[in-house]
Amino acid sequence: MATVVTGTAFHARDDLPDWRYILGRIEASYRCSTFAAAAALSSKIAVAAEAAQHHPDLDLRYPDWVHVTLTTHADDAVTDLDVELAGTISALAAAAGAVSEPYGAQALEIAIDAIDIDAVRPFWKAVLDYDNAVARPDGRIVAIVDRLRIGPAFWFQQMDQPRPQRNRVHIDVTVPHDVAETRIADALAAGGTLVSDRAARAFWVLSDPEGNEACICTWQDRD
Repeated sequence: MATVVTGTAFHARDDLPDWRYILGRIEASYRCSTFAAAAALSSKIAVAAEAAQHHPDLDLRYPDWVHVTLTTHADDAVTDLDVELAGTISALAAAAGAVSEPYGAQALEIAIDAIDIDAVRPFWKAVLDYDNAVARPDGRIVAIVDRLRIGPAFWFQQMDQPRPQRNRVHIDVTVPHDVAETRIADALAAGGTLVSDRAARAFWVLSDPEGNEACICTWQDRD
């Protein structure tokens, strides 16, 4: 039986500096000097995953990037199985001479305000050819996901009444907790405005000069 590991518990550890907790998963990125070296590291990770019978999402990118995402799909959360495999992957990367780039972790979500989520969700599911996300404990399904986990998730924010004065679609950008302040400062320096920090450190609401909104989000204050 897998044991769920929260963001707070994960980042209380000091043995996995390569990894960051992002949206119910942990991620690591490595530079491997050549594309062939990145492919070789990916192969070693695949072998280790098979041995563990626990499998990550692997992304091999030019010129020499390997990006690894771990989550336990049955639990829709990070568990001790992910933590154990993360340690194995970190050791493989170190042995291969790969350089960790922990600040590159990021996840995107598209948020849509909805009065009737059950009425709106099927349209977006059909248009995007997505699957329903795992139901919440109360049985509600409030998000849809790319079955290949390549495209961003779409989630539906429950509204009590229409909010025509603001956008009904916004972008959620989830970053490592130790990246959020820099990302916000860069956005403000680029002409953005801080709309609200009332929910910080879970998220900050920003807008562009025309009022289009994005949230910078972290795992903090969510456990």
